[in-house]
Order: sequence, then C-alpha cells, then structure tokens
Amino acid sequence: MKKTALITGATSGIGEATAKRLAAGHYNVIITGRRKDRLLAFSGYLKNTYPVDVLPLCFDVCDFEQTGKSLGSLPESWQDIDILINNAGLASGLEALDNGQPDDWQRMIDTNIKGLLYVTKIIAPFMIARRKGHIINIGSIAGREVYANGNVYCATKHAVDALTKSMRMEFLPYGIRVSQVAPGAVETEFSLVRFKGDRLRADAVYEGFHPLEAADIADVIAYIINCPPHVNIADVLVLPAAQAGATMIHRT
Repeated sequence: MKKTALITGATSGIGEATAKRLAAGHYNVIITGRRKDRLLAFSGYLKNTYPVDVLPLCFDVCDFEQTGKSLGSLPESWQDIDILINNAGLASGLEALDNGQPDDWQRMIDTNIKGLLYVTKIIAPFMIARRKGHIINIGSIAGREVYANGNVYCATKHAVDALTKSMRMEFLPYGIRVSQVAPGAVETEFSLVRFKGDRLRADAVYEGFHPLEAADIADVIAYIINCPPHVNIADVLVLPAAQAGATMIHRT
C-alpha cells in the first residue's frame, strides 16, 4: 500500500522537487499552492509521469479559514497522511529594520510561521489518531544565524526551529517523528520573490559559485522519511560546498 505525503508550496522550488522525488518513490501526494494554473499543470505532470495518485489543493496557507476548509474536509481516502512537509515559505525584502516595509513583515510572518502552524494544527490530529506520522519543517540557515537586513526573515526561520523542537516533544507520545531540514543557498525562485521580480538582483545572489539545487534538498528529505521507523533524523543543515555560513560564500 502506497504512503501519502502532503507538501505545501509545491508549485516551485523545493516543494516541486520534493513532490517529484516522492512520486518517483511511489508516494501518493497531496500538493498545495496558491497559483491554480501552475498547481493543476504540475498535478497533471505528476499523474502522467508516475504511477501514483495526486490531489491538488489550491489555497493560501496564510488564511486559516481557507486552510481549514481545504485540509479539514479531505476525502476519507486521503486522510491517512504519513508525511507532512511544511515547505511553504518566502522572504520579502532585504532592508534594515528602520527601512523595512510592514507589508513585507506581515507576509513573511503569515507564511513562514502562521502557515506552518495552521497546516500542522489540522493535519496532526490525523497522525495522532493513527499513532504514527512524520512532519518535516523546511527551515533555513537563517534559522541558525542572523545577517544584516535579514531581520524579520531570520526571525521567522528561528521560529520554525523553535516550533520544530517543541513539536518533537509534544508529538513524542504519539509516535510522530518531527524533523527539520535547513538549507543554505538554494537556487530557486527564493531571491526573485525576495527582490520582487528584479531578475538582475536575484541572479547576482548565485553568481560565482555552485549553489544547491532544489533536487538536492528533495533527496535529503527522501532519505529522512525512508529511514527505519526507530530512526528520526531530527535536524539537518545542508550547505553548498562553497558556503561556510549565512554570509560566507567563496565566489570565483
């Protein structure tokens, strides 16, 4: 019997790569995202490429009502969720606090923290009832270190780190494993979103070195969830070989 994985933010980057990786490993997948056209196109691709079932759900994890309506009314055949991957997240802006935009702050807090909380609150009871499951939160090196002008984004990823640790304690009696994967520099749409579509500025982030690719993180996630049931990889920091810290990258 195939296992089922739920992946938030699955229409690009790490979420998209993880959905492909797990579908290739014969997991049925629930994929979520805000961009309906892209979500449905990706769902069609997965169904046509891999021998798995796919359930696309279009909603915004920042909205508790939308999230509850979409995930709280899953068809019975989709309620046995084995894996939850809280991947949806973003950075918006890169300014010192006094020049920061409150709308950017709200967007990051709503997505990176509240979105993770909302989805987990709705899915965890399914796992608790079954006395098994695995939750993987996608953090960041920014949850380990802070850097100038990264203030609120770093704060949200520190929150992900803290929430992961507390969830591991709280869900321990129910046989639910909780892990965190914290990537360093990954070349996805991350910087394009942070710089609000400024392609030149976004591309410059990855110049002069070989950054991680989304598929690299998907491989780490696949390894974590396929460990034996008595093993929990609690926390993984993944960096490109050219990176030694949040702000230390060797460029050639």
